[in-house]
Amino acid sequence: MPEAIKAIPVRHYGRWISAVLVLGLLGLLVNAFATAKVHYSAIPDYIFDSTVITGLGKTVLISLLAMLLGLVLGIVLAVMRLSKNPVTSSVSWLYIWFFRGTPVYVQLLLWFNLALIFPYINLGPIYRDEMSDFMTPFMAALLGLGLNEAAYMSEIVRAGIQSVDEGQTEAAHALGMSQGRTLRRIVLPQAMRVIVPPTGNEFINMLKTSSLAASAAQYLELLRSTSDIGQTTGATVEMLFLAATWYLILTSVFSVGQFYLERHYARGSLRTLPLTPWQKVKKNLASFSSNRPSGGVTV
Repeated sequence: MPEAIKAIPVRHYGRWISAVLVLGLLGLLVNAFATAKVHYSAIPDYIFDSTVITGLGKTVLISLLAMLLGLVLGIVLAVMRLSKNPVTSSVSWLYIWFFRGTPVYVQLLLWFNLALIFPYINLGPIYRDEMSDFMTPFMAALLGLGLNEAAYMSEIVRAGIQSVDEGQTEAAHALGMSQGRTLRRIVLPQAMRVIVPPTGNEFINMLKTSSLAASAAQYLELLRSTSDIGQTTGATVEMLFLAATWYLILTSVFSVGQFYLERHYARGSLRTLPLTPWQKVKKNLASFSSNRPSGGVTV
């Protein structure tokens, strides 16, 4: 009988060395924050403070409204960009070029200080008022964040529309469907699986970008609320940690929603849907139970 082959596992020394280095650096970082002059006990005292909760609600509100404005306007800009009309296509390109080419912080400052160059807002018989009364911190934050987001959303929507095969549009036109109905009923539903993932990332980024409105537009959102408490109590760094904690909670919650939304729109393109977190836990528990050795002695 031939001698059995004895397999010798390959030793990955580099993995062990890199793991030890990473753990060592992580330990140094934890030790640095543990010995720092930070009163961590002040963070739980203000985590559910009414001022902080109010700022948290305003952060979520301005993020949702700005994202909604950016999504609606982004769809319009994407359709304009894909149009064969040179005027609408050029205007869309110019809009995207300007808002993607200038920092959002500068745009927020421009909106908030618009009354310096336009004392009044005059929309004819529809609306007329002083610009200082119209351009409130909320309105400046909404326009600054929403119009800037529209430039990015238009490129995301345009990429999603172009990912749909042109034969789908041609078949819809052959059935007598109009251009608008083809876009609503045929193209956009199929483009959603391409549009949804980056849109979710944009919304999570919007939650964090809304903190710029605290200094640029004087909007009383989460960061501004915690900063005011820090200046009053002297716990400046502690309140910044508190704001970071709430931002982590918000992004984590909406990341879960993004996962389920992506999973919903992936039903037509994947044979098997990715497992949910709860399904992964149950699968791991089942595999652990099946690999568990049974009692008794085998002779």
